Amino acid sequence: MARFGCSEGNSAMARAPDPLRLHAEAKPERPAVIVDRASGARPRTLTFAELDAEVNRTAHVLRGRFGMRAGERLVWCGPNSVEVLVTIHAARKAGLVAVPLSYRFNAEEMQYVIDNSGATLVVVDAEQAPLVAEIRECLPKVRAVVVFGGEVPQGCESWDEVVADQPDDEPVIDDDASSVGAQMLYTSGTTGKPKGALRTTTDPVIVIALLGELGLMPGGDVHLTTGPLYHSGPLAFASLSHTLGNPIVLLRKFDAGAWLHLVEEYRVTNTFSAPTQLKRIVNLPADALERADLSSMRCLIANAAPVPYALKQEVVEKLGDGFLYEVYGSTELGIVTVLKPEDQLRKPGSCGKTYGGVEVRLVKDDGTDAETGEPGELYIRTGLAMDGYHHTSEQLDELEDGGWKSVGDVAYADDEGYLYICDRKKDMIISGGVNIYPAEIEAVLHAHPEVLDAAVFGIPDEEWGERVWAIVQPKPGDSVDLDELREFVDARLAGYKRPRGYELRDELPRTDAGKLLKRVLRDEFWRDRTTAV
Repeated sequence: MARFGCSEGNSAMARAPDPLRLHAEAKPERPAVIVDRASGARPRTLTFAELDAEVNRTAHVLRGRFGMRAGERLVWCGPNSVEVLVTIHAARKAGLVAVPLSYRFNAEEMQYVIDNSGATLVVVDAEQAPLVAEIRECLPKVRAVVVFGGEVPQGCESWDEVVADQPDDEPVIDDDASSVGAQMLYTSGTTGKPKGALRTTTDPVIVIALLGELGLMPGGDVHLTTGPLYHSGPLAFASLSHTLGNPIVLLRKFDAGAWLHLVEEYRVTNTFSAPTQLKRIVNLPADALERADLSSMRCLIANAAPVPYALKQEVVEKLGDGFLYEVYGSTELGIVTVLKPEDQLRKPGSCGKTYGGVEVRLVKDDGTDAETGEPGELYIRTGLAMDGYHHTSEQLDELEDGGWKSVGDVAYADDEGYLYICDRKKDMIISGGVNIYPAEIEAVLHAHPEVLDAAVFGIPDEEWGERVWAIVQPKPGDSVDLDELREFVDARLAGYKRPRGYELRDELPRTDAGKLLKRVLRDEFWRDRTTAV
């Protein structure tokens, strides 16, 4: 959650009042969390007063029963739920560093994150508890595993039992509270093992500027959790909603039909979605979309992966105009640019412009700044940057002058200052000495009416070094004629950019956050070679 007026190193007595407490006192009966039957979980509604009381009881458990001190790591794991939100808030109030863990990980991946983070407590949904119980003996630093929402495996403790009979007054933190509001989010692992991005401070000026760009306001919005809260985007915007005193409608796991129902039923005004989820919504049967009422929606934020222009056209046509925003950013550096609704179709391929003092530089391979329309590595200077990656010498690339950092994206700017991401630098294809950016080719593939998903990457070629390869996933119920697809692409791309081969797959590997795991596909072709370029 964003920190307003709370600087690192402040004592407990000097800390600004907790935002959840302020809302509980100012508007105790206002709904804070809504769980509808359509969400796939037990229906319930908590007011701000009820949520604050439950959070306080949990914070007392963390500090008292489990003896956690400020700065310790707490891992939480599970689909979106009331307990997950309570844990996030309680970790903040207790001065802990909250560490989300993907519920889609296997036991080995969970063990890596829990151990690497140095966590001393794990709070987990009963759905994932057996996996954590399986690795319990391999986690010597963990004092306890607390399970909510169902059966408790042997060696774990019950959430209901440990929280029962705890006081619901505001916890007093009597040790160093510099970690209040701190989070450590593990990157999706698209290039290797996940890395923990630690952030202990957030520039409130930039956060307020972002709220203004998106038209989000205190007391007047309703947020729907479209994506999983362990991902940085959904987590950030859900947290901002409670910071602003607005209710959150919880969708346990994404379902396109349930999403439409919840937007209409609770007059949802804003959400955060990956392109994959938007595709599933616009691909619902025509009669379901015709009956849908999205008149309350004012800010549908798309991010986590580039949003194809063809998908934007479908969203505007089938869901409505005037509320689609695209943002560009990263777990490590926060949100960098915003593309507003009026620019979605006016600026094809753009991810928007900077805001609120966030600065960007485009740097060519020779170290000079790129000109307008010329691609270069994107370096960013922002008050939303992480402190660094935890427990590793690997850090972001940085320029020597003035705190400019890069996550490895290649971009260019037009004459109005709008940015266009060409690709991840590591995904760039070099064929015959020419740089080819897969994102441009994927945008053409996405525009084909029968293509649901696409991945373009370089595969080994003895003559050219690399050649362009494309894998496509047809839309449900459709088939793709590869010869017809080739003609479609050839008519829209220069010869050197055209894929030399095509494949059909039933599904492409993506994270729950919507990021394409291109490494998994590339490895099929590069596995037996000494280099991957």
